[in-house]
Amino acid sequence: MSLRLAFLAAALLAPQAGVADALKLEFPSGARQTAEQVETFGSYKLPISPFRNGDIQSIWAEGQVRQQAWQVQARGMTTLQLLAPLRDQVEAAGFEVIFECEARECGGFDFRYATENIPEPDMHVDLGDYRFMAAHRMGEEKPEYVAFLVSRSSGRGFVQITRIGPQEAEADVLVASTKNPDAAGALEVDDTAGVSEDVGDEEVAGGVQGFATPSVTVMPLTQQLEIHGRAVLEDLDFPTGSSRLEDGDYTSLDLLAGYLKTHPERSVVLVGHTDAEGSLAGNIALSKKRAGAVEQRLTALGVPASQIKAEGVGFLSPITSNLTEEGRQANRRVEAILSSTE
Repeated sequence: MSLRLAFLAAALLAPQAGVADALKLEFPSGARQTAEQVETFGSYKLPISPFRNGDIQSIWAEGQVRQQAWQVQARGMTTLQLLAPLRDQVEAAGFEVIFECEARECGGFDFRYATENIPEPDMHVDLGDYRFMAAHRMGEEKPEYVAFLVSRSSGRGFVQITRIGPQEAEADVLVASTKNPDAAGALEVDDTAGVSEDVGDEEVAGGVQGFATPSVTVMPLTQQLEIHGRAVLEDLDFPTGSSRLEDGDYTSLDLLAGYLKTHPERSVVLVGHTDAEGSLAGNIALSKKRAGAVEQRLTALGVPASQIKAEGVGFLSPITSNLTEEGRQANRRVEAILSSTE
């Protein structure tokens, strides 16, 4: 009997449990959902073995199929450190791990491209550094399944979550760290960095590095552009008194670069903003230089210069009042404005 048939037989013969609680997974504050796709009633070929002899043993799971891609800043973390807190949470929720592997043991390139994945840039998979895990638990009528594909770049972690189960299994990820200290420690995001400016814009500090916004935006950046026509680039980091963008990986720029390269008909204007401290002329100059630094980084990522333009408006376009420190922090930002009309 094949591994697939043996597992299905065991699932059908297993005692039926009551209605299972909805799975709630917790990421730390600052985790960002970059994509989601949901099929109300569909099927998914869930891997339960490495790629061997040209094939993968799998379970043909049916139900609501929900896939999400998430990114976190996790410099220096391994893929195991990224996966372990998620494994602990699903096991605590009554799931049993039925298969787990690491890149080479999974089958490397062959395993990666034989599984259904959210494409770049929303989900990045390093073919030499990823992990996969599948788990199941018995529901009232049929098994429920969850699978994780975890990879990383030099500064970010990438997590794909696949859920197959009843339709009511929704919103299964909470962006919060207070109830899950292990996950918060493993996927810690530096959200307290502060910067100061010599010319206007005296303190740049708050919820993200370099620029702050009133709240974390869950909607993926590309959707913000398509739906609202604008998106704040929330994770930019500039040194004190400088318009030079610090070296490193920036999720917002990678997402924007991927969007522009796959949509060559689209173009954006990068607009720098400041608070109302200092002179208008000084703030306009500073904001335009910062937008120009972002433009240079995007062209270095392969975006044609014809798709990008940099401008600065200083404090002429606030999103809230400059009468409070919180408001001034929110007004200090760089935005991408979709300038295409088709």
